[in-house]
Amino acid sequence: MDIGGSTVLIDPFLSRFYTGLFDGKLNPATKLSVDGDTVSKHAGSPQTILVTHTHWDHYNDVPHIALRSEARVFGTLTAYHLGLAFGLPTSQLSPLKGGEVLDFGAYTVEAVAALHSRNPNYSMAFPGVRLAQPAPPATIADLPEGDTLAYQLTVAGGPSVFFMGASDFVERNLTGLNPDVAMLAVPNTDATHDYVPRLLTALNRPATIVPVHWDNFETTLTNPPAVTPGDRLRLDKFVTAARAFAPRSRILVPDYLTPYTFG
Repeated sequence: MDIGGSTVLIDPFLSRFYTGLFDGKLNPATKLSVDGDTVSKHAGSPQTILVTHTHWDHYNDVPHIALRSEARVFGTLTAYHLGLAFGLPTSQLSPLKGGEVLDFGAYTVEAVAALHSRNPNYSMAFPGVRLAQPAPPATIADLPEGDTLAYQLTVAGGPSVFFMGASDFVERNLTGLNPDVAMLAVPNTDATHDYVPRLLTALNRPATIVPVHWDNFETTLTNPPAVTPGDRLRLDKFVTAARAFAPRSRILVPDYLTPYTFG
């Protein structure tokens, strides 16, 4: 997100390497790697990086970007300790719990305590937290979920944008946010009860809804975004439910590397 001369990144993952996840063959021993050329081409020069949780597809590129740009990284205590393990200085790491409202001048950021989505077994990949600095992570299994946050960014004199990086939430924590734009994770299971109605009610039916986290993020950044047949059905189901429950909301299914303006 660009606000005037400031850039904010949220869960930037551009390296997009193969783990077997979308083939049903997830390999926990997959080595972490950073595609430095792609990251440099698209990450820009952020001042702020917001991390919702620390799974590899949300956190893998964060330390690299922060070391290059000197951006400050905000996230859970796990994100803080993993940042130390990757060599980031404490001066660039800010742990959050949810409830903080941070003033950056041109915009504010409210951290919201949230939940990670559930798989068909009502569990998740790589649960757990890091309460102290671990050894430098080497595989995707070394990056646990580490608790989950959502964020609401409000531009001074402009719109408010809510972002979630996983498809579950605490209704009471969303009440009163009333964002203009809501970037909402598409669930990959039906484990969470009444996901769309509860979520859109809590957020007061935002004017613009942007579905996120539905693409095959192990493919290259080319349009149209790659999506598995099963995830396409999930995306279509989400859009249909959102249109039925919030008929006045605009639903924007985004392309890669395409700027969108919200005013």
